[in-house]
Amino acid sequence: MPTAADRTAAASLSRLGAEVVDHRFKGLPPDAAGHTVGELAGERRDLFTGGFTTPVLALSAEDVEHNIRQLGLFSARHGLAFAPHGKTSMAPQLFDRQLAQGAWGITVAVPHQARVCRAYGVQRIFLANEVVDAAALRWAAAELDADPDFRLITYVDSVRGVELMDAALREAGAARPLDVVIELAAGDDARTGVRTIDGCAEIARALAGTATLRLVGVAGYEGEVPEADGERVRSWLRDLVSLAADLDRASAFGADVEEIVLSAGGSAWFDAVADVFAELPHFSRPVLKLLRSGAYVSHDDRQYRDLTPFNRVPEEGELRAAFTLWTQVVSRPNQRQAFLNAGKRDAAHDLHLPVARVVRSARDGAMRPAEGIDVVKLSDQHAWLETSEEAGDLEVGDWVGLGMSHPCTIFDKWQLIPLVTPDGAVTKFVRTFF
Repeated sequence: MPTAADRTAAASLSRLGAEVVDHRFKGLPPDAAGHTVGELAGERRDLFTGGFTTPVLALSAEDVEHNIRQLGLFSARHGLAFAPHGKTSMAPQLFDRQLAQGAWGITVAVPHQARVCRAYGVQRIFLANEVVDAAALRWAAAELDADPDFRLITYVDSVRGVELMDAALREAGAARPLDVVIELAAGDDARTGVRTIDGCAEIARALAGTATLRLVGVAGYEGEVPEADGERVRSWLRDLVSLAADLDRASAFGADVEEIVLSAGGSAWFDAVADVFAELPHFSRPVLKLLRSGAYVSHDDRQYRDLTPFNRVPEEGELRAAFTLWTQVVSRPNQRQAFLNAGKRDAAHDLHLPVARVVRSARDGAMRPAEGIDVVKLSDQHAWLETSEEAGDLEVGDWVGLGMSHPCTIFDKWQLIPLVTPDGAVTKFVRTFF
């Protein structure tokens, strides 16, 4: 039977369909202005002939569902709980699909993202960052006190952080303690996190001296291991497990902590996480082995295509690049150059330039591989193409489908993204909040 939280989530998601289509959402049909998102989806317009303007970002509905299912199955096979990183998409409809597939909760990186999750009924949030902002901590305290079923876990990596969090939560009059995990750095030259085991023990002692914070586990991000490879990543993961065991033996986790949280796992090394977490030492209570991969939901055409663990263990499954940025050729000054009407404002470019994948003829709608076409530069609103003889009769007006790298900087450029079926029909829209 649906809970009150379930009903709240469903109502919030339903309201997304009532949002009015207008100038705020790029790529959508101008003649749909004034329609609701739900009404436009119900028309099942064709992406290419239904009035959508270029550039327009599209998600393959089939590939998104495939990817969500793959990580759900992988997690279940390996006894892992799964809290996909929501900062990749910040799309409540995708959160809903991930939770329906069995995800434990949603991971976020900053308090704003946690607020989006709560607005759409997410009951378990893993905030994988240090939070020392008093205003954010007041919000967290109010959410926890208002809903006894809501769970929020966040990082801590310093005694000073403990002091600031404790002071803010005491001032807020927090009735429930905030659950925290000690973040272990992935090396001396890594990002955030405690650098030494002694430092972790010192933080645990500081936490024990507060009534507002509850130590429930340890966590980190193996993607920051310097010069990461399978051996180095597994070595750090074993250190993470060892830290959790040491803290358990030292009775650092309170008697009211029902399960110890052990969390890691970006999108590049979830196979290593599964391997190391499969054989844990003895703990005094159950361990929640929490994986946090996020980029998998859309996957991509460069970074994660090359780094996905499924390349190393293909028998575990596969992921599919679900994004295509559809653009048009707006200038063809000579046989070696062409220019598209999409640039840095539209395409992810922080890791790799987009890749031309497919051409759709403006004359007859025929599709062909984008052979002999290379994206060599991006301006604000143009992609620079170099073309060889293999590009054939690439013409002004032709549509070019681009694959992109790094989902985290694709979603943030588009607020309303068409979900497209294999036959080209747009049946849903994904709303993002960045």
